[in-house]
Amino acid sequence: MIRNAFKMQLKPGFEEEYKRRHDVLWPDMLKQLHEAGISDYSIFLDPETLTLFAVQKLTDDNTAADLPNTEVVKRWWAYMQDIMECNPDNSPVAKPLDEVFHID
Repeated sequence: MIRNAFKMQLKPGFEEEYKRRHDVLWPDMLKQLHEAGISDYSIFLDPETLTLFAVQKLTDDNTAADLPNTEVVKRWWAYMQDIMECNPDNSPVAKPLDEVFHID
C-alpha cells in the first residue's frame, strides 16, 4: 500500500461549495477512483489559507496516473475549475507532499 499526499488551493469564498460538491460525489467518479486502486481518500481544508490537503492510499498496482485520461475525471475537473486553482486543462494545481512521519 502506498500513501500519497498532495495539496491544492481553493478560491476565496468557496469553502461551503467545495464541501457541498464532494458531499454528493458522482457515483461514476467514485467508481473510477476505486477501480484505479485509490482508497481511504480524505481532503482537509485549512480555512486560514484555503489550502486543501489530500491524503489517499493507493494499491501497489494502482492506475492512478491514468485517471487524467478518463472521461469522468475530465468532467469533474471542468465542474470544479471555477472554485479551485487549476491548470489550463482544468486539472487542479496539485503539489505533492513528502511524508516525514507516519505511525500505525
